[in-house]
Amino acid sequence: MIDPSMAAGTIVFIPCWESGHFMSMIAAGKRMLDAAAGALSLTVLVMRAPTAAKASEVEAHVRREAASGLDIRFLNLPAVEPSTGGFVASEEFNFRYTQRHAPHVEEAIAGLAPTPVAALVVDLFCTPLLDVAADLAAVPRYVYFASTAAFLALMLRLPAFRDDLAARLKGKEGTAHVPGLPAVPLRYMPACLSRDKIGNYDWFADYGRRFMDARGIVINSSVELEGGVLDAIADGRCVPGRPAPAVHAIGPVIWFAAREQQQQQTHVCVQWLDAQPAGSVVFLCFGSKGFVDTAQVAEVAAGLERSGHRFLWVLRGPPSAGSSHPTDADLDAMLPGGFLERTQGRGLVWPAWAPQKEVLAHPAVGGFVSHCGWNSALESLWFGVPMAPWPLYGEQHLNAFELVREMGVAVQLKDMEASEVGYFVEAAELERAVRGLMGGTEEGRKAREKAAEMKAACRKTVEEGGSSHAALRKLMSEITAGGGAPSRLAV
Repeated sequence: MIDPSMAAGTIVFIPCWESGHFMSMIAAGKRMLDAAAGALSLTVLVMRAPTAAKASEVEAHVRREAASGLDIRFLNLPAVEPSTGGFVASEEFNFRYTQRHAPHVEEAIAGLAPTPVAALVVDLFCTPLLDVAADLAAVPRYVYFASTAAFLALMLRLPAFRDDLAARLKGKEGTAHVPGLPAVPLRYMPACLSRDKIGNYDWFADYGRRFMDARGIVINSSVELEGGVLDAIADGRCVPGRPAPAVHAIGPVIWFAAREQQQQQTHVCVQWLDAQPAGSVVFLCFGSKGFVDTAQVAEVAAGLERSGHRFLWVLRGPPSAGSSHPTDADLDAMLPGGFLERTQGRGLVWPAWAPQKEVLAHPAVGGFVSHCGWNSALESLWFGVPMAPWPLYGEQHLNAFELVREMGVAVQLKDMEASEVGYFVEAAELERAVRGLMGGTEEGRKAREKAAEMKAACRKTVEEGGSSHAALRKLMSEITAGGGAPSRLAV
């Protein structure tokens, strides 16, 4: 391993503690290190997560990455006490908690001397810490945006939308204008904006304002995936009268396990897939926070049984007290009686964590019923697997709109515009979507074709000559030329 102190300079990363954000940002850092060709190291300032469960997850990620042999140094910031009470939204809690780390970040950056800091890159939810670098005139500041360009365009636009859109979101009727997209039905707007309390909206709008203080935004997307939205941001259509910072679209950024991890014993789910015909299995998985209650489980089971297709279903149990993460499922308690016996041989219900990337990469998998987290969507596209979107939280509803309406890589699971009861999925809806997804309808066949095209596009864009490869090289040339490190990057 190269000693980070021997590099000409270092890029300082401040990631959020949520796994999807943390691992995406570290994967982006690896890409940046590779492009820097030894000119820079990476220093990651790690905030202790506000809950014990999340802190344990982050610690596991850090241990794994610290052992990778790459030029990455992890520095744990001193713990701070979370503020208690009086918050209008969870986003306000995150903002205040992050803000309390500012003096520790200043101290950590000062302690890096004599190694110069070439750039500071913060997660989209860590923008309060952009102010730390404001005092370091020579250090360029960037935001890492782990979600879609569509959500970025919306967040930049939120302050101007405030009076009109915020009120209409409560009723979910009509459409919204997201620059670069066709009219978006309000039922597809991010769930994190459409709750009854307007406080959520205001805090996301505040994050959007703070993005404007950055020199640039590094985003996990590409021209091939979201060219129209990226053009809209670059053309100044998001913030009237003021151009947005430069957007560096370097995606897809996907984290892959180290080779020694891949050589561990094959997971049970993968072993089961090995015995299935090519393209025959529909995979159902809803992310690190995905959980549905027993009434919904019964509908999923009935829909899968009636579809007649092979399936691999990752079913999780309810979160324990004080946690937002599901537990291992008790299949006997959650599944309808006799379901496992009736589907034996063509289905596997797995009650715990499953290796999603390995599953999606398997030739037996022909479709993915997904919560539409952007990391999961990108993994599905990377391996050319069409989707049936089942958004649950965050910005996932807007992701679903893009996957179905814009990219054409997904079969609609539920007609959101006609829905009056939220996102409860009935057995008939799931059965129809699975049949279509697995090639039984024209919509499904087109989605499979588009997913195959996107697989090729995703791989081409990060290779030499691709748009994301070029964006990454340009970003690193900008950092090495304009930050604290001398420019040694060949372009």
